[in-house]
Amino acid sequence: MSEKNFLEAQQSINAKGRIINLSEPKVMGILNITPDSFFGASRTKSIYEALSRAEKFLKEGATFIDIGGYSSRPGAVDVSIEEELYRTVPVVEAISTMLPEAVISIDTFRAKVAEETIYAGAHIVNDISAGDLDEGMFEMVAKLKVPYLMMHMQGTPQTMHQNPHYENVTLEVLDYLAKKIAQLRALKVHDVIIDPGFGFGKTLEHNYQLLREMEAFKIFKLPILVGFSRKGMVYKVLGTTAAEALNGTTVLNTIALQKGAKILRVHDVKEAVECVKLVERLQG
Repeated sequence: MSEKNFLEAQQSINAKGRIINLSEPKVMGILNITPDSFFGASRTKSIYEALSRAEKFLKEGATFIDIGGYSSRPGAVDVSIEEELYRTVPVVEAISTMLPEAVISIDTFRAKVAEETIYAGAHIVNDISAGDLDEGMFEMVAKLKVPYLMMHMQGTPQTMHQNPHYENVTLEVLDYLAKKIAQLRALKVHDVIIDPGFGFGKTLEHNYQLLREMEAFKIFKLPILVGFSRKGMVYKVLGTTAAEALNGTTVLNTIALQKGAKILRVHDVKEAVECVKLVERLQG
């Protein structure tokens, strides 16, 4: 971000030479290369299946394809760096070759995985730990010169569901992100996207307070991503399941767009794109 527009809201990111305009919200399709992601229908078992789903996402209007090889569901089993690379690098290579229009995000908290997948064709690093789980991540992102999506999480995927506690969740998440943004600016990482981390180390009450007060995150003048898709904060309130949570997800996506979200990270791209179009029409 240049000095002259430092005080203005950032409306675009540079993804390895591609300028992505975020003045209108965009949709990120979730592509899980894992056997244990919480929503079973999102898992892919082969490169062919991953390519097919990515192509479907693009046809439905997704701008970003978010590829993850490490499940971050509550209580997820830890996997090695080698296994994560084995899962993700071939898929990134295949999509970047066969679907060159795709802007690929790599969902990882490991600097080595970020490096290898960016070299394989990915464009953005999506880190659920904002550098907390790998002290080399910030310097790696600065070296790679790619946009960095960072999320707030209390604990780790293995522990985050164990009695999360905050005095004031919104203020604490804001303070956490402010410190991280300052560290990234010092390293000259210019394209930063923030994610409040709905469902990651937060109770239902914490999640809904964050959503009610989401406009507070505009203080950073950075693009905001939200990820509600089929999560417990939807289906637990409704008394249903992840498989039945699409309608509830759309409701929360609509609210988030009205509060300033610029990227919706979802399992169901078509519905999210329709949501963006209708909210944009409403707002003129």
